[in-house]
Amino acid sequence: MAGLSVFVLSLLVGFEVISKVPATLHTPLMSAANSIHGIIVVGAMLIAASADTVLGYVLAFLAAAFAAMNVVGGYVVTDRMLRMFRGRR
Repeated sequence: MAGLSVFVLSLLVGFEVISKVPATLHTPLMSAANSIHGIIVVGAMLIAASADTVLGYVLAFLAAAFAAMNVVGGYVVTDRMLRMFRGRR
């Protein structure tokens, strides 16, 4: 029950914080936040190392794949945003 309470409170606080961010900062903020998923990649590798069943391996692979896609996507969006602010040559 305590875990569910923390989850619901974090959802509410996260929504409140993100809704206060101006539109000009929202995309860079979210793209930088996506790079935090590197921690999930490490967690997925730890789960894969201790998995004993096929389901454990599949879930670890899916977690690592989705987290890696999110990390790469975050850096792609950040690079695109930074290119928008560079001067023309």
